[in-house]
Amino acid sequence: MAAQMDLVEIKRQLCGIVVLCRERGLAHSCKWASELAFCLEPLPLSKLPPPAQFTEEDAQDLDAYTLAKSFYDLKEYDRAAYFLRGCKSQKAYFLYMYSRYLSGEKKKDDETVDSLGPLEKGQVKNESLRELRVELSKKHKAKDLDGFGLYLYGVVLRKLDLFKEALDVFVEATHCLPLHWGAWLELCNLITNKDMLKSLTLPDTWVKEFFLAHMYTELQMIEEALQKYQSLIEAGFSKSTYIISQIAVAYHNIRDIDKALSMFNELRKQDPYRIENMDTFSNLLYVRSMKPELSYLAHNLCDIDKYRVETCCVIGNYYSLRSQHEKAALYFQRALKLNPRCLGAWTLMGHEYMEMKNTSAAIQAYRHAIEVNKRDYRAWYGLGQTYEILKMPFYCLYYYRRAHQLRPNDSRMLVALGECYEKLNQLAEAKKCYWRAYSVGDVERMALVKLAKLHEQLNESDQATQCYIIYIQDVFSCGEILEHLELSTAFRYLGQYYFKSKRYNEAFICAQRCCDYNDAREEGKALLRQISQVRGEADPASTDLSLPFLYGPLSATNTPVRRMSPLNLSSVTP
Repeated sequence: MAAQMDLVEIKRQLCGIVVLCRERGLAHSCKWASELAFCLEPLPLSKLPPPAQFTEEDAQDLDAYTLAKSFYDLKEYDRAAYFLRGCKSQKAYFLYMYSRYLSGEKKKDDETVDSLGPLEKGQVKNESLRELRVELSKKHKAKDLDGFGLYLYGVVLRKLDLFKEALDVFVEATHCLPLHWGAWLELCNLITNKDMLKSLTLPDTWVKEFFLAHMYTELQMIEEALQKYQSLIEAGFSKSTYIISQIAVAYHNIRDIDKALSMFNELRKQDPYRIENMDTFSNLLYVRSMKPELSYLAHNLCDIDKYRVETCCVIGNYYSLRSQHEKAALYFQRALKLNPRCLGAWTLMGHEYMEMKNTSAAIQAYRHAIEVNKRDYRAWYGLGQTYEILKMPFYCLYYYRRAHQLRPNDSRMLVALGECYEKLNQLAEAKKCYWRAYSVGDVERMALVKLAKLHEQLNESDQATQCYIIYIQDVFSCGEILEHLELSTAFRYLGQYYFKSKRYNEAFICAQRCCDYNDAREEGKALLRQISQVRGEADPASTDLSLPFLYGPLSATNTPVRRMSPLNLSSVTP
């Protein structure tokens, strides 16, 4: 589909939908279409789309619509709705209903922020939703709603938690008006898995390719998403800043930090005043502990717009990196006052409360994040960590399972699940989790050690030995020594195993390596003496042997510090 795109026709369609969205006050859909149109070649005058058809009803409503639209642009939604009463045209009717909806949302948000703290649960509702549903339902049954009306009806149904009805209406909206990106985005929020996505009957249009790429990213199907975006770039959208930002987010999601940073730097070169997605960029800088770059980004965004949600999140990340967690939490709260539905701010605030050992506040923050987006694996994982601190393993297990369902190939979720099963004495399940974590690529290099210790407990010495050997191979082959303590544990166990097996050469080498670590030095020396007595050697230290799985000496200079971060969530132990 992407390779056969007619770019001239797409440009015409984008120019047309930009006008329609602007007339209805749909700023985000207008911006999305404008960004895509900008990356395509300009059209000559003869190729530009004709103006939209103007009906007799439009002419009758023109004065009321023009006045109301000026009020709408000033965010005076009740005033706009008042002057649009009785209008018959589709455009004026949509603005009338949408103004009423936005008025209710604004009052709800104001009440949430003013009367409740950002962590209070609250039951504040948009009071206009039920009335809007009744009116739009009548119009829908009479088949009197256009693509924009169907979109608004779907939004109202979703806000009332009528997800099945909302899904059907959004699918209908995409068929009626395929170019309206807002309807596709709302559809994204209702799709929870791949099977649900495949079951939908969607219009065969170029916009569907952008939707599928976005949906694949949301469902953590990153390889498929990157392939889609690459095909769109090859089809002619190579200059699209939207696609660059989405590829950067996709790389962020699979923890390919170098590529993600490269894409974000390219994005900032092309669009230096962009604030959207910069909170994700700051997460990456946080993970890499790039204080100067994060400081520069925070100052730069403050100069552009200090009262944007993304700016507050970036500043919060900066203070968190400096271990000023109270200040960080304050800025995440500011972000939530600006937008109570900001997913990233809820999750990041949960992390900060975890750092401050305020588990009850962390739980509330993570729960809010899940309410905003049930596909946020970080919030599920954070809840699991919090209940782990509270020593509630059954709760841990539930939340880690949910995180694992969303990220089946993330070793951190599997290791956390294994630890839970271990605490619940379900050792067979724990072994499966640890081995699976190693198989998918153990980012923290802890799965094999935990599996080996589990085999130790079960007196399965051959399996434990095999795990420790593979662990040592992995650590030395990657050139990083992650945990001196665990290496010493591995050498200590192997030394004893080989000694009991009367393989004194291997035992001797392991004992020597134990002497490189403070916590295992005495045991290593004791083992060397035992071997010396058995072999009758006078000076065991003079022998210089090497095991095939040892690749180099230990170094204290390249040991990274383990810490909790927005991306690289380390396991928290109670």
